[in-house]
Amino acid sequence: MATAVKKTISLPPELARAAERMAQDDGKTLSAVVQDALRARAVRLRNELAALQEYWSRRAKERGILTEEDLERYLRQ
Repeated sequence: MATAVKKTISLPPELARAAERMAQDDGKTLSAVVQDALRARAVRLRNELAALQEYWSRRAKERGILTEEDLERYLRQ
């Protein structure tokens, strides 16, 4: 079973009010709203990383860079 770690955070008043409104509107706790926001950011960052890896992998393959040795040769040019 997962355990929770309690943390104290500070928010600007406007952001705190917005988060509290979100929690109330969604029937969630403030803690759940913050957790959801952090999880969403983590997912966004993973997706951005995957897109960047795909882009650069495709570019490398277009240039015949398939191995680390190929990359080292390419970079020495």
